[in-house]
Amino acid sequence: MTTAYYSHPACLNHVNPPGHPEQVARLKAIEAALAAPGFAALDRREAPLGTEEMIRRAHPKVYFDTLHDNLPDEGWTQIDPDTTMSPGSWEAALRAVGGVTAAVDAVMAGEVRNAFVGMRPPGHHAERAKAMGFCLFSNVAIAALHALETHGLNRVAVLDFDVHHGNGTQDVLWNESRIHFASSHQMPLFPGTGAAHERGAYLQIRNVPLHEGTGGDKMRAAWDGEILPWVKDWNPELVLVSAGFDAHARDPLAGLHWTTGDFGWITHRICDLADDCCAGRVVSTLEGGYDLEALADSVGLHVEVLMERGE
Repeated sequence: MTTAYYSHPACLNHVNPPGHPEQVARLKAIEAALAAPGFAALDRREAPLGTEEMIRRAHPKVYFDTLHDNLPDEGWTQIDPDTTMSPGSWEAALRAVGGVTAAVDAVMAGEVRNAFVGMRPPGHHAERAKAMGFCLFSNVAIAALHALETHGLNRVAVLDFDVHHGNGTQDVLWNESRIHFASSHQMPLFPGTGAAHERGAYLQIRNVPLHEGTGGDKMRAAWDGEILPWVKDWNPELVLVSAGFDAHARDPLAGLHWTTGDFGWITHRICDLADDCCAGRVVSTLEGGYDLEALADSVGLHVEVLMERGE
């Protein structure tokens, strides 16, 4: 067994305007980090194109069609104040979906124990009918629904440690009893959702807001005391991760004080959960992280732990 890494050059063609924090350089920094000799054993795979059928499990047809019709021939289309599309964005978004769903397929088939999907645009802010927060499609929610419908699973967990609340994931999965969604995030902060009282239609959502300035000690207490026991009680058959690295102390868009080592700790604890519940099956997909050095270091450690646990 090993760890798969899904990527595709098309994701470099999703180009945001100059000065935008969600930039092509993010993936280049990750690629450079994962080119180190210690990652030679990664099972590197090209992300396929996601399909309309996959996407429409999470988004209505009118939304899918409207995004497609707004793809520019040159320059940018402004979808919302933070979210744009360039000529390469459509293929990039389809491959971001295709990467995470292919990773689910590979893990469920037993080809690999776990996987990291290093793709962009990210997805956890994309609501059912609204692109926002740099996100076009709700990638991890699509992957969770794919696991239910394609692999016949009945219990999937989605864990989100991005510094921003995954409002899109929550919106898409609000009425889905077969998926438990848990998130820690800074609050107050964009997008303004994620209060503890937001529980989902079946009490299958657990939000744990963290105050600005929260460091690794309180984060670890929150995950060990609230999130991980709650998810373990659910006994998921697959664990999906929205892996945002913008809770790092060096990140410019937020105010939590995690260290690179904290991302290693949380990866180990998620793998512990998966070992206990579902034979170690974990699929992690990239969300935020906007300081390039912190992003590269943190993703490197995240993947290093996945590889260690995937052996």
